[in-house]
Order: sequence, then structure tokens, then C-alpha cells
Amino acid sequence: MSDAHTAVILTHGAGGDMNFSQLVSLAHQLASHGFLCLRFTCKGLNLAHRLKAYTAVWDYLKSLQRFTVKRVFFGGRSMGCRAAAALARRLSEESEAAVEGVICLSFPLHPPGQTHAHRQRSEDLRVLPAHTRVLFVSGTEDDMCDRVHFDTTVKEMKAQVEILWLRGGSHGLKVKGRSEVSVMEEVNLKVISWIRNQAAQAP
Repeated sequence: MSDAHTAVILTHGAGGDMNFSQLVSLAHQLASHGFLCLRFTCKGLNLAHRLKAYTAVWDYLKSLQRFTVKRVFFGGRSMGCRAAAALARRLSEESEAAVEGVICLSFPLHPPGQTHAHRQRSEDLRVLPAHTRVLFVSGTEDDMCDRVHFDTTVKEMKAQVEILWLRGGSHGLKVKGRSEVSVMEEVNLKVISWIRNQAAQAP
């Protein structure tokens, strides 16, 4: 793995930790395809606290001299991808080459039944620069991602966006009639192919 050139950082949502089954599944698949993957746990429910932890992991990744990392993707589930987007926004203001893209598993556009919060929660996404790529993986039945408000947010984004909609999927990416293994096979395949496509398009 010392020749890994692409790294992915992942973190969990407001509940759970880095051993959340979906993150473990994705991390294992990323590693098996030659990507360096770092997961971390941050129990704080405050976004600023989570962002501070994400920054520390980013600094740790940069300190790993045994790897020649050329491309970095930030990702997470629910609150974790809010932190990923916030850090990507901050770093993109400092350097265009800092982060290649953001992976959003079940982006929590608003609390359940409180769609008025979507503007505030999507601010970091909407100001990401055009060279940044963003992959959304969301369920069509996610009660924290109103489809109308989500579509509006995507139209307002400058970043290059791709979306995988899981038909019947909840905020937890649970799909009635499908096993978690089946769902994650679809999600993992999409994430890995998307990362590879971004790497192929990179100068």
C-alpha cells in the first residue's frame, strides 16, 4: 500500500462511530482497490468540533511520509459529510489542489420535518468551487433530504455533482426488501468508480 496515490478520509454521523457497518464496508472496498482510507471517530455533536477533528486527521494524513498521496477525497455519513464539505470549502479557499472531491453519504439537508434549515446546512456545498467534485448517495425516502430542496441546492452549486439515488432508501440507507450487504455493494461500486473517474480526468 506504500504506493497508494489516492486517499479517502471517512467519518460517521451524529450517532455511532468509525466502526459503523457502512463505513467499514466502504473502507474495506477502498483498501482492496488500492486506495488509502482513514476512518475516525468524533463523538461531539457540534459541527465545529467535528470540523476540528477532521482537520486533525487531514494534518495526520499529510504527515505520513511513507505514502505519496496525490489526490485526497473527504467523505462521511450524515453529519460526517457536513464536516467533510465544510473542510473542503475551507481548504479550497487556501489552495485549489488541496482536495479532489467530497463523498456525501446521506447528506442531512435538514432535520426531519424542518425543511426551512436547508439553506443554512447547504451553504458549504453551494460555495465549493467549480473544480471540486461532489458525489451524493441518498435514499429516495430520506426524511432529512427533501427532494425539491435538494434539487434546488444542486442547481445552485458550482461544483461538479454526481448523484446515486437509492430507490426506497431511508436516511440510514436501509432499503425494504434488500439486505445491507446488497445495498452497500451498490454504494461501494459507485464510490469506487466515481473516484477512479475523477482520477482519470485529473491533469
